[in-house]
Amino acid sequence: MGVQEKTLNEHVARYVLSGTSCVCAAMVTNPIDVIKVRMQLDNELRESGKAVSALRERYYQGFIRGSFTIARDEGVRGLYKGVFPSILREASYSTIRLGSYEPMKELLGATDPAHTPLWKKILAGATSGAIGSSIATPTDLVKVRLQAERRLPPGVQPRYRSTFHAFGEIWHTEGLRGLYRGIGPTVQRAAILTASQIPSYDHTKHAILNAGLMEEGFPLFCVSAMVAGFITAFVTSPVDVIKTRIMNQASKHLPRDQWLYRSSLDCLLKTLRSEGPFGLYKGFIPNWMRIGPHTIVTFLIFEELRRLIGMKAM
Repeated sequence: MGVQEKTLNEHVARYVLSGTSCVCAAMVTNPIDVIKVRMQLDNELRESGKAVSALRERYYQGFIRGSFTIARDEGVRGLYKGVFPSILREASYSTIRLGSYEPMKELLGATDPAHTPLWKKILAGATSGAIGSSIATPTDLVKVRLQAERRLPPGVQPRYRSTFHAFGEIWHTEGLRGLYRGIGPTVQRAAILTASQIPSYDHTKHAILNAGLMEEGFPLFCVSAMVAGFITAFVTSPVDVIKTRIMNQASKHLPRDQWLYRSSLDCLLKTLRSEGPFGLYKGFIPNWMRIGPHTIVTFLIFEELRRLIGMKAM
C-alpha cells in the first residue's frame, strides 16, 4: 500500500471513528441535554429587576428535581425527545469537528503530538468546530425545538410531529434561513466548545504523560476527559444559553423587528437585564453533567476504536 493511500485510509478511518464515538455519547447523554434545554428556557426574560425571583420560581428546580419533573409530566420518553436529530447532528457536526482536529493541527505545523504548542491546538479546535457547526446547524435547530416542548394540555397539537416533519415545516414556513436560524451563536459556541474540549483533553493527556504521572490507557483517558468536560462546560455555558434561546424563539409569520431576539448581542443584553449574570449560567449543572460524560464516552470509545484498528493514540 502506498504512503498516500495509507494516509487517505487513516483520514477516512479517523472521521468514521469520530462520528461513531460521538453518536454513542449523544445517545447516553440525551436525557441530560433535554434537562439542560428546559432549564435554559425556564422563566425566560422575566420582568427586569427580578432576577432573584426568576431564579427561585423556576418550574425545573435544579438538575435532579428537573429530571423527575420531566419524567412525571411526560414519562421517560420525554427525556429522549430530540434524540434522532441529536444523532444526525453528531453524525455530521461532531464527525467533522473531531475528525478534522488532527489534520488541522498538522496544517498548522504540529508534527509532534507530545510537544505541540497550546495555541495551535486551540486554533485547530476552533476552526474544525466552526466548519462542522456551520454545516450541521439545521440538525441542532430541530433538536433544540423538539427538546424544548413541554407536556401539552389535552387537545393541543405538538409543534412538530416528528424530526422529518420539523425539517419540512421549518422549510415551508421559514425557508432556508429558518433552518439556519441561530447559526451565529451556534458557530460561536462550536468554535469555543471545540477550542476548549479537544485541546484541553489533548493538552492534559500529554502534560500528564510528559510528567510521567500516568501511562497511556483507560485511567489517563478518564482523567483527561473529566478535566476537559469541566473546562468546556464553564467556558461554553453563556453562549449555549444564547444559542438555545435564539433557536427556540417563535418567529413564524413575524417581521424581524418583532422577534424576541434580533441577534446574539440582543439576546445577551436582554438576558443580563432581565435575569442577571446567573441567567447566562442557567442549566450549568446539566450542561456540565452532559459535557463531562459526553467527553468521557467520546474519547474512551474514540481511543479504544483507534487501538483496535491499529491507529496510534490521539
